[in-house]
Amino acid sequence: MKTLAPLRALLIVLVLFAQALITQAAPDQPAAHPSFTVQVVGKGKPMLLIPGLTCPGAVWDETVAHYQKQYQCHVISLAGFGGQAAQAPVSEHFLQDVRDQLLAYVHTQKLTKPIVIGHSLGGFMALWMSTAEPTAIGPLVIVDSLPFLSAVQNPSLTAEQAKPMAEGMRQQMKQGKMSPAMARQMSAGLITDTARISQATRWSMASDPATVGQAMYDISTTDLRQDIARVQQPTLVLGAWAAYKDYGSTKESTRAIFAQQYAKLPQHRIEMSEAGKHFLMWDDTQWFFAQADAFLKQNSVAKQ
Repeated sequence: MKTLAPLRALLIVLVLFAQALITQAAPDQPAAHPSFTVQVVGKGKPMLLIPGLTCPGAVWDETVAHYQKQYQCHVISLAGFGGQAAQAPVSEHFLQDVRDQLLAYVHTQKLTKPIVIGHSLGGFMALWMSTAEPTAIGPLVIVDSLPFLSAVQNPSLTAEQAKPMAEGMRQQMKQGKMSPAMARQMSAGLITDTARISQATRWSMASDPATVGQAMYDISTTDLRQDIARVQQPTLVLGAWAAYKDYGSTKESTRAIFAQQYAKLPQHRIEMSEAGKHFLMWDDTQWFFAQADAFLKQNSVAKQ
């Protein structure tokens, strides 16, 4: 269908974006949570910030600056993304390991119902954490992410049916390279600001191909559309559509895709950015903060 083409294009862009990588050395990370590192900034109620594909925690710098006086921000950087040391070898269940280790981190640090803000892959991770342990997590802010990315074009697609295509992508990412110019072109499809495009391109080029390929395989073969019925937290979903106008997309048609995928999520609200591309916290910053601030004020974790 024509209205599904924009998000299919996003999937293709993410795949191509992930191919623009250079292999790096992979020293081990701390044993407690080898799939990620954490930087803690600020004081107050706990907030986890999880980045998307190929991005380190620095993608949240402006968000942390905005919230650090109200919240204790736990900024996550996944192994192998944006210059972070990769695992050796990369786990065949990388994202599930991330999920389990993040939940263990919440418990060991005694974080009471932390807010979780996740962009793209990070938004998917926030949902997955909440389906695994519905009572461990507080309110969710999901930034341009879906419960099952592979089903954008075909809503009847199953995780099992998605595996052959996902395996092909995983192998292609391990083998393929792009020039910096092509990587920048891919970044430009996701971001508006020139300086931001440059930064995201540098992060992609500094990421580990095997890690990114495994992460894309995991997210492409994990379907949370039914599982999100277990989520107990109020959830704000922020979606993007403006980048797909040339493909015939409208705000209404793109919102309908989000509504379909999030249909079983009990307490959620979907809001669509007018101008932002995929990185909404960069492209539509004031709108992003206005939406998140109002949501967090209404769903204060003081009620825990």
